Amino acid sequence: MDSSALRATLRRGRTGLARRFGVDARALAALRVALGLLLLVDLALRSRDLVAFYTDAGVLPRAVLREQFGAIASLSIHALSGSAWFQAGLFLLAGAAAAALAAGYRTRLATAVSFVLLVSLHARNPVLLNGGDSLLRRLLFWGLFLPLGRRWSVDALRAGREPSAGGDGARPDRVAGIASAALLLQVVIVYTANALFKLRGDLWVEGEAILYVFGLDQLTTGLGDLLATYPTALRAFDRLWLGLLITSVGLVLLTGWARAAFAGLFAGMHLGMALTMQITVFPLISIAALLAFLPPVLWDAAAARVRESGVGRRVIAADVPAGIDRLLPERRIGAPPAAIARWARRARPPVVAGLLALVLLWNAATLGYVAMPDAVSESVDPEEYRWDMFAPEPRTTDGWYVVPGELASGERVDVFHRRPVRWSEPPDVAGSYRNVRWFKYMMDLRASAGAPIRPAFADYLCRQWNATHTVGVERLGLYYVEQPVRLEGPEPTNRVELLRYSCARNATVSG
Repeated sequence: MDSSALRATLRRGRTGLARRFGVDARALAALRVALGLLLLVDLALRSRDLVAFYTDAGVLPRAVLREQFGAIASLSIHALSGSAWFQAGLFLLAGAAAAALAAGYRTRLATAVSFVLLVSLHARNPVLLNGGDSLLRRLLFWGLFLPLGRRWSVDALRAGREPSAGGDGARPDRVAGIASAALLLQVVIVYTANALFKLRGDLWVEGEAILYVFGLDQLTTGLGDLLATYPTALRAFDRLWLGLLITSVGLVLLTGWARAAFAGLFAGMHLGMALTMQITVFPLISIAALLAFLPPVLWDAAAARVRESGVGRRVIAADVPAGIDRLLPERRIGAPPAAIARWARRARPPVVAGLLALVLLWNAATLGYVAMPDAVSESVDPEEYRWDMFAPEPRTTDGWYVVPGELASGERVDVFHRRPVRWSEPPDVAGSYRNVRWFKYMMDLRASAGAPIRPAFADYLCRQWNATHTVGVERLGLYYVEQPVRLEGPEPTNRVELLRYSCARNATVSG
């Protein structure tokens, strides 16, 4: 092969890799906006239980946090204080950073601040976390190495970069490199790992697993309860979802409209989960991650449709408002010197490549394919941080909590639900958990035999009751009423006692 033919082959290879592992700058902009908005929504939802989940007056005081999660607790800025005002301040700071991220204002700084505060928030109460939280952290992390603010941003407007990219009559604007590949591969890793875990069980292969998932009243919405009455449709969704997970590598192998359609199938399934199951913002985070896979041909078609509609060429990009120069100086505050910036650009690819290799190694360890060093496993066990949602088998036991407390008057009440003690199935099992974060916390509470978080929860209930009632609670019992999910026949219940606790030493009766 002569040199010209070799160069042509290498050029075609680079082009093929760029088409598969590159990300359109408009897709990155859409991802940035989605991440900023999701952070704001997540903060708003968490703020409802700011005292309960993130202060020393709540269910996980810092002393219990450090005892139960020593290594992880050290990552939390939120753990520097147990006061509500301190947590509220950090929530407001995180909200400001998320808003700046969505707007694309000093995007890299906003991304970094959002990532650090999100890691800190998650480390303050790891009991609440699910796979969506983990994916959100990773999307922000890889975003640190990508030009999220190149399009549709205040940064782009100030730099005079809007409009650009294919579909606007200019050259295509594709971001292709190790960082873009890492972002795309991270999403594929999530799906592939989950597929491998599901294939280790029988129910997913047999098409029965999703019947048990929708038999869990703890998780389903009204629409989910309705869908549960159509087992044939559920089995079809089981096979479709498992098939998508197994072939998820197609997200990077396909290009053009085929990739857009394949990503759309995943997004449709996640949207179905959001409508039928109470699993907080997890499905929306997954849909946001899929935005990175949308190819230039889709954005070009959308831009052409916008022009044809008469809305104008600059739908998102607009002239810089008068006076914004005073708010957005030409030189960014804290911008690094040119020499440091050049060094950072050169160092970025090998650093990102090393981080991607670590991610691949970590996920191989969660699947049991490789063993992590003992020093790592002793601090953080990969088995506890794996992409095994409803895998290898879904949970087949439903249930609810009853917390009978004995008051000083001799009366018995449920001090968690603040009602008379009732052991029968609630009319709305999911509603008995207050919200999805409480549900996740209570499920971990059930699995934490011998851990200090059970007495900490009981102590929280004692303090909460005694601070708001004239007749204090003296002792309480923590019970989980489990109910096996049976596809046919009655579903019996079984009371499981998790804890007996005396409130006497902490009892304070308000006047």
